[in-house]
Amino acid sequence: MKWERLLTRGRFGDKPGFIPTQAARSEFEIDYDRIIFSAPFRNLQDKTQVFPLPEQAFVHTRLTHSLEVSSVGRSLGKSAGEYLIGKYPSLQKLGISSSEIGGIVAAAALTHDIGNPPFGHAGEEAISDFFKFHPAGKIWENHVRLEQWADLCNFEGNAQGFRMLVSKQFGLKLTYATLAAFTKYPRPSQIAHRDIARRSQKKFGFFINQLTDFEQMASFLGLEKATDECWYRHPLAFLVEAADDICYSIIDLEDGCTMGLVGFDETISLLSPILKDRFDPKKLENRTASQNLGALRALAIGELIQETVEAFVQYEESMCKGNFDKALTDIIPSAKHLQKITEVSVKKIYRSKVVLEKEAAGFQVLEGLLSVFSKALYHQFYAPENFSGQDKSILRLLPEDFPLKGWGEEVNPYPLLRALIDFISGMTDKYALNLYRRVNGISFPGS
Repeated sequence: MKWERLLTRGRFGDKPGFIPTQAARSEFEIDYDRIIFSAPFRNLQDKTQVFPLPEQAFVHTRLTHSLEVSSVGRSLGKSAGEYLIGKYPSLQKLGISSSEIGGIVAAAALTHDIGNPPFGHAGEEAISDFFKFHPAGKIWENHVRLEQWADLCNFEGNAQGFRMLVSKQFGLKLTYATLAAFTKYPRPSQIAHRDIARRSQKKFGFFINQLTDFEQMASFLGLEKATDECWYRHPLAFLVEAADDICYSIIDLEDGCTMGLVGFDETISLLSPILKDRFDPKKLENRTASQNLGALRALAIGELIQETVEAFVQYEESMCKGNFDKALTDIIPSAKHLQKITEVSVKKIYRSKVVLEKEAAGFQVLEGLLSVFSKALYHQFYAPENFSGQDKSILRLLPEDFPLKGWGEEVNPYPLLRALIDFISGMTDKYALNLYRRVNGISFPGS
C-alpha cells in the first residue's frame, strides 16, 4: 500500500473524477467540522462511557471521551506525519502536510464511538442477545440470509459507526482516508477463518449491506486484502486505536479515582511508572488531589504519545505491507504498566456495583424497546392476523422517515431490522430509559 494513495483527498459520495474546489480549510478539516455539527456526534453527550447516567458532572461521557481521543489522535497523527513527510518527498509534492495527516487521525478518532448504542458495551450485548435468545428476536431468523443473521446476532459499534458515516441520511460525505482510518476491523461479521494473531480481525467493521461501500473505499485508497474476506488496515487506523487505548486507560482510571472506586495512592502508583524520571513526589505537595490527578494524567498521556509515535515509525513499512497487525500500545515500553492499569480497572471500575447495576438495567431497557417495536413490525408485515391496536400505536412512535412500506412475507426484512436497530442504537441513555418507561406504562408523558 502506498502513502500517496492512502492519503488521497477523495470524498465518499463524490462522482468519479470530481475535483473539490480549493478551500481555506483542508479536506480533512472539513471532515472534522462536519462530524462536530452532526446529530450522531451530538447524541454522544448523553451516552455512557463507563458510568451509565452519571450524576457527577466531571465523569466522562462518550462525547467528552471522543473529544479527548481526537485531541490525542491529532498529536499522534501530526508527529507521525512529520516523519512520513520527511521519508516520502512525494507527499510534499502532492501538497500533503503533517497537519493534514494529523487532521485525518483527529477526524477519525472523533467518530470512533459514534456507532455505540446506549449503555456502553452492555448495550451492544443487549442488542445481540435480543436476536440470539429473545423469542421476539429469534422469530426473524428464518426470514433473512445467514450472513445477515450473523450481523443481527453480533451487534458491533464499529460496524454501526461505519454505517452511519456512509449513510445518505446524515450527508457527511467524509473523505475515504478518514473513513479508512476509522475502520479498525476491515472485515464483515461472517468469515470462514479468523486469524486471532491479527488485531484487525478481532472484531468486524461493517455490516454485510455496507460491503459495497467498503469495497469502494478500499479500491479508491488501494487497501489490499489479507484474505478473500479481510483487508489490511489503513496504517493510520493504528494511531486512532492507540489514541483510544491511551485515553480510556488513563482517563477511566482518573474517573474511577474521582468516584472513589480506586484509592488516590493506588492511582499514583499506577501512573508514576509511566512517567519514569519525570515523576517527582515533591510536586504533589500543597495541591489538591484533583489537581495532582490532572497533572499526572497529562504527563502520562504525553509520555504515551511519544512512545506510540516511536513504535509507529519503527513499524510503518510493515503496516503498509500488511505484516504488522498489533495494537501499538501493546508493544510500547509502557505496555506492562497499561496492562496493570487495565487489570485494576476491570476489577475495581468496570465491575463495580454502580456500573454493573446500571448495565443490568440497560439490558432490560434495550431488550424491552426492541421487543415492543419488533413485535409490532412483525405483526404488521409477517403475521397480520395478530396486528393489534397496541401495535399501531407503537409504530406511530417510530421516526417519520422510518421505512414502513414495501414489506411482506416474500420480502427480506433485513433492511427493516437494520433501520430499527439504527433507531434504538442511536438513542441517548436517558431517552431510551424514558421511552422504555412510557411504552411499558411505567410512566406517562408529562409525569
